Amino acid sequence: MVMRRAEIGYHDRMSMVDIPGPVWIMGAGSVGCYLGGCLAASGVDVNFIGRPRVLNPLREHGLTVSDFKHPKQQISAAALKLYEALPQLNPSTDGVSQPAPALVLLTVKGSGTVEAAQQLTAAGLPAGTLVVSFQNGVGNAELAQAQAPELRVMAGMVPYNLADLGQGVFHRGTSGALMVQDHPQFAPWQAVFDRAQLSLRRVPDLKPFQWGKLLINLNNPVNALSGLTLLEEFSNWHLRRCLAALMEEAIQVLQQSQVPYAQVLALPPEKFIRVLRLPNFIFKRVAKKMLQIDPLARSSMADDFALGRPTEIDSLCGEVVRLAQQQGHPAPRNAAMVRLVKDHTRQGAGPGQWPAKALLNALLQAT
Repeated sequence: MVMRRAEIGYHDRMSMVDIPGPVWIMGAGSVGCYLGGCLAASGVDVNFIGRPRVLNPLREHGLTVSDFKHPKQQISAAALKLYEALPQLNPSTDGVSQPAPALVLLTVKGSGTVEAAQQLTAAGLPAGTLVVSFQNGVGNAELAQAQAPELRVMAGMVPYNLADLGQGVFHRGTSGALMVQDHPQFAPWQAVFDRAQLSLRRVPDLKPFQWGKLLINLNNPVNALSGLTLLEEFSNWHLRRCLAALMEEAIQVLQQSQVPYAQVLALPPEKFIRVLRLPNFIFKRVAKKMLQIDPLARSSMADDFALGRPTEIDSLCGEVVRLAQQQGHPAPRNAAMVRLVKDHTRQGAGPGQWPAKALLNALLQAT
């Protein structure tokens, strides 16, 4: 493997790390553009593969990544490598060839996993090319691996909220560290991600963390249907109780199915549920850290509503419903949320406008 050295880092510009090779972002959306933007700004050769809706603003404005901790980083439009189809690895008519990626970040929505994996296979990537699935849900890495058996697909997890603010700006609104299933093939990338200010943990078994993250991601549809920012939503007692109701049911399903789930927040999930149900005047005192949310932050599903895109509800509440069905148990609250989101998207209604109390009643009365 050919490795090059690059001068990267926010604070220590003389620090050098070995970069194993180019990175492909397969599915340039909020997650892909943020991760790829941070890597590109730190000197990594990044190819962004996505739809015109995302790529056209990048062609006009360039790519900006921002968060609530670090200065903005900008990559000019001229410096970006943007593709609406996978780059050709074979020599072109002028004899120029595109080098194969050393790492592919799979960031398409769950519904696009099969197609994306098939496209990677058809592109003729070298056997064993490393692919990390930074997708919501718990089964996308296995699904991609089944479609692309010649590649090495590993599970990853993005813990924080990312939003497309328009004009090529992608913003991280909450904190946390990326997680990746530990494997020797990924080890050389640890320093690259760290220097790009993408804190990352490698863990032997990611599945419990994926389920733990899914429990928190059950908030995505609550936030999307409310039409509020995350800060406004978590300041509303009825909406917090919506999340608590979904999480409580999901935990019951996991326990009945003997599926382990990990703690991904400062509090264990069961304690987190109790905190969510506290009255506002107590919640605001005991959950100060929870309310340290960027005021711009919304869920990715809220962005889907606003842009009329398909949602990932089947990879969130739908995953809970499927697991419950496998065990012969109902999951009426999560099933109700799947119906509400799908009804909303079928109507093409744009941003959600559900009153908080009405949404809570719709979940609690579900059978």
